[in-house]
Amino acid sequence: MINLQGVTKIYGRNVVALRDLNIHIKPAEFVFLVGQSGTGKTTLAKLLIAEERPTKGSIKIGDWDITKIKMSDVPYLRRQIGMIFQDFKLLPKKTVYENVAFALEVAGEQPGRIVKVVPQVLDIVGLGAKMTRYPFQLSGGEQQRVAIARSLVHRPKIIIADEPTGNLDSINTVEIIEIIKKINEFGTTILLATHNREIVNHLRKRVVTLRDGQIVSDEEEGKYRL
Repeated sequence: MINLQGVTKIYGRNVVALRDLNIHIKPAEFVFLVGQSGTGKTTLAKLLIAEERPTKGSIKIGDWDITKIKMSDVPYLRRQIGMIFQDFKLLPKKTVYENVAFALEVAGEQPGRIVKVVPQVLDIVGLGAKMTRYPFQLSGGEQQRVAIARSLVHRPKIIIADEPTGNLDSINTVEIIEIIKKINEFGTTILLATHNREIVNHLRKRVVTLRDGQIVSDEEEGKYRL
């Protein structure tokens, strides 16, 4: 599903964000990416959605060779990869329904499909009854659920979550992780970057640890050891 070979990312002349990464992630796998701030987690996420290009090495996602992908093909790639961020990135003047629908509208989807898909994904995250509310009327956890619903509209094969619980309290953190776990059980590959030691050690999934842009451990059912 995801295969990185010898991936290095250098900014400018000598700022090495990632160095010689080799990772293979299987379909429907759940992988935690952990490490301190500045270790390259966000850079890796950007490489996977072709927001950045590697300086060296190759990245393949399914049939896509990200290293050689054309800019015109990037939107099609991103429909296969759902992104969840720490700061939700919701549009404040749009309702829950409109925020999720917008992701389909910009992709040129037909109105009939939008009307069908949006309630489905909102039901998955438990917000079917709140689709007419605005972001300011929701809790932080509910806003993140909207963001997760938005990431699901294209039925992606992969979800990349970059610190999705970073702005949430412990109760909402547990709820969001349970939703992501459920999405994984549907067959979606999950790559989740986090600082949260408790959720990593509780779920006991595969853990890839970065330090100074390099992989220092890769363990099945691992722990956050930093």
